[in-house]
Amino acid sequence: MYIIRILRITVVYIRNKKLLHPELCYTLNGIFFKVHNELGRFKNEKQYGDAIEDLLKEKGIAYTREFRLPKSFPAEFAGRNIVDFLVEKTVVVEIKTKIRLGGEEYYQVRRYLDALGCELGILVNFRRYSIVPKRILNTKLHSEYSDN
Repeated sequence: MYIIRILRITVVYIRNKKLLHPELCYTLNGIFFKVHNELGRFKNEKQYGDAIEDLLKEKGIAYTREFRLPKSFPAEFAGRNIVDFLVEKTVVVEIKTKIRLGGEEYYQVRRYLDALGCELGILVNFRRYSIVPKRILNTKLHSEYSDN
């Protein structure tokens, strides 16, 4: 295992480790690429979400769209944090349409993983010429992947 720090974001490269939910992620990545190929790069998040939702239904994959997270502290407004997709109650999918992704988006997915107790999140930016889905692990559940 080796660790690279980019923009204060830890990217962990792991060799010979078991991937979390490999079949589901393979299917999800196929859906993301198909949507990107069909719609291109200049649609909005809702349009990509609609296309992803159609393909999830077509493949019979259980999901919840725009899942509202519970309050994280008493004074927080209800429904402030909304996950784009919660797939099979195990994988958080967050869709973005930005020129560049930074730490803010990464930490948003990490917050969602912590709040839901999920192991894995996938961050997808559809604005890029070619998409690169980012797998984000909940290192609180998998300390072997933590850099601490």
